[in-house]
Amino acid sequence: MHLGSVSKDHLRPKDLGDVFTFKELPCLANLRRIGTLLLALGSNLPGRWGSPHQSLARACSELERAGLKIRQSSVLYRTKALGGGRQPAYLNAVLVATGNVAPGNLLRLVKRTERRAGRRATPPMQPRSLDIDILDYGGRRLNWPCRQRQRGQLVLPHPLLDRRGFVLVPLMEVAPRWTHPVLGSRPMTMLARLGPGAARGVRPALDFRLSTCENPPR
Repeated sequence: MHLGSVSKDHLRPKDLGDVFTFKELPCLANLRRIGTLLLALGSNLPGRWGSPHQSLARACSELERAGLKIRQSSVLYRTKALGGGRQPAYLNAVLVATGNVAPGNLLRLVKRTERRAGRRATPPMQPRSLDIDILDYGGRRLNWPCRQRQRGQLVLPHPLLDRRGFVLVPLMEVAPRWTHPVLGSRPMTMLARLGPGAARGVRPALDFRLSTCENPPR
């Protein structure tokens, strides 16, 4: 797959107060091709694989071992937990991957990976050792619009991604030219709609690209 180049000026959200300084990153030229996936990873509890950072690193390796090829990964971002009560901050990242796997099988793969990391069934917005969301599958629409999401139902694109700063900030880093298949908006536009507070609450924590993926993109 061809890798293009994106300038820092293109990646930096100037309209949001220049909150971030991004590194030069390659950008996948065609995110709409079948088999190209966008995945969001998060963790705020230690699990079977260790600390949140270790869990995200292991998840990256497990997904590749299962047949996915990780083409790009964001840095790790530290974000405040949205659930009630006192929770540890989350570590979040977004991956661009490719793989010859059907959407339903991909959902089963990420759920199996979550369970292996020690994830237990909990109500929404609760602490967890690993959370993997399928954001997009080659621009495909599935079970959309989602008026009342049922447990275990895959909705494509992810019905909440345009409302989550902790997803949009790393997504803007790795795929700034990606367009929401339903809304027709790019990550920077969706983030701007949430207001500057959504970006300021998401801070780079660790360089996930270099320290966790065995074969980082070149």
